Amino acid sequence: MFAIIGLVGVFFCVFGGYVIFGGKMGIIIEALPKEIMIIGGSGVSSFLITNSAHTVKASGKDIKKIFAGSPFHKKEYIELLSLLYQILKTMKSKGVLAIEQHIEKPLESNIFNAYPAVMKSNTTVKFIADYLRMFSIGVDNPIEMESLMEQEIDKMKHEDQHSSHAIQGLADALPALGIVAAVLGVIKTMASITEPPEVLGKLIGGALVGTFLGIFLAYCLAAPIAGRLKGIAEEDSMFYGVIKTAIVAHLGGYAPQVSIEAARKKVPTEYMPDFNELEEILSQIN
Repeated sequence: MFAIIGLVGVFFCVFGGYVIFGGKMGIIIEALPKEIMIIGGSGVSSFLITNSAHTVKASGKDIKKIFAGSPFHKKEYIELLSLLYQILKTMKSKGVLAIEQHIEKPLESNIFNAYPAVMKSNTTVKFIADYLRMFSIGVDNPIEMESLMEQEIDKMKHEDQHSSHAIQGLADALPALGIVAAVLGVIKTMASITEPPEVLGKLIGGALVGTFLGIFLAYCLAAPIAGRLKGIAEEDSMFYGVIKTAIVAHLGGYAPQVSIEAARKKVPTEYMPDFNELEEILSQIN
């Protein structure tokens, strides 16, 4: 919602302000098609040269994230903490073998399927199952486990930020591409130097549209999109940080309630349930 409001606000303030203070849209509209071809076309082409096919495809898919935001909110965090509590409680009371069937086939597990908000993320389910599986093969050192999990979380965040880095690179290039378009407009103007002032005025104005468009696209659209995607990737990584904290605390010998409380502290403040709220929810888990 805020992304849409911001987008509408940018266009209204820039173009509305221009018109309100006496600017004429005619010259911008007339110059826009060729300026978009030069700036937009060269920008997209350089984007394709700079980035891999995977990054280009991921960037196209990730654009919708600026409107949807992170998929992990308070409901997802509460279900994640509840799932982890049930698993850790079962392991504490019945041993690692009691959860083996659940981690081998999590999609068929009655424990996992009791938390549909978590099950929506295949990556999350796989992440939990993979590290719980390590228990059964003898990885029980909390320091080693924490290091392994941090490495994978860092890798996931790095890969999730490919789109933001790629779009930020485009944002950095757009002002220069706007200057290229403006210089081409100046060359065209100089070739018509014998024309009357009213003609030259339109030609110069059209050339300046290129500079304006490059800066506008860079700082009002591309850079904010890149920043938003980077922020979402960082938010998503915190979801996996909660899992890491719970599992590492359990390996450290803490009771399930203590491990989950440590994990709760890793939840972003805006989504974090308070102690009493979570305790009431966990008390209902068998």
